[in-house]
Amino acid sequence: MSERRANRRFVKSDGIAPVDAHQRPRDYLTPDEMRRLLIAARSGRHGPRDHAMLLLMYRHGLRVSELIALRRSDLDLKAGHLWVHRLKRGLATSHPLAGNELRAIRRLLVGRQDSLSWLFLSERGQTLTRQAVNYLVTVIAARAGLGAVHPHMLRNSCGHALAHAGRDLRLIQDYLGHRDPRHTARYTRTAATRFEGLW
Repeated sequence: MSERRANRRFVKSDGIAPVDAHQRPRDYLTPDEMRRLLIAARSGRHGPRDHAMLLLMYRHGLRVSELIALRRSDLDLKAGHLWVHRLKRGLATSHPLAGNELRAIRRLLVGRQDSLSWLFLSERGQTLTRQAVNYLVTVIAARAGLGAVHPHMLRNSCGHALAHAGRDLRLIQDYLGHRDPRHTARYTRTAATRFEGLW
């Protein structure tokens, strides 16, 4: 094994972020970009499904696996709540649904003729796969005139939006289901609100 490879492996294993981590490209969408993405989602062949899907991913910071695992029984439309099952040993929680989310979900369900338990279905009436969601996000982003967008960017966009709104680190941590606060700190460290009032 070369010295260069050995050093690289040692740096990765020490648990410290690389020195140039702050130079990585932006991995989230701004609120305006999210608005454009959601408008583009409505205009597709399966507009109600795609719009509701992207809206919930963004507003609730859902991973793809968490999204495709959602069931109708996770919804309480009367109370306006969504039960979010977190993966990676994350904290499962009940999230409030905003008015536009409730309307999007009702538009999605009004056209459903089946009795299947999954909230989001493919064109063939089966559960969506990770690959299908990746493809849909790519196609919708292209229609919106955005660059390369992948589904996890919507989760990151949620964290950044909450941090830029000045929400508490612990609150964001619980909302996104992070066990380790270090995973949440990346959002609050880059939030513009941290630097307000410096001048």
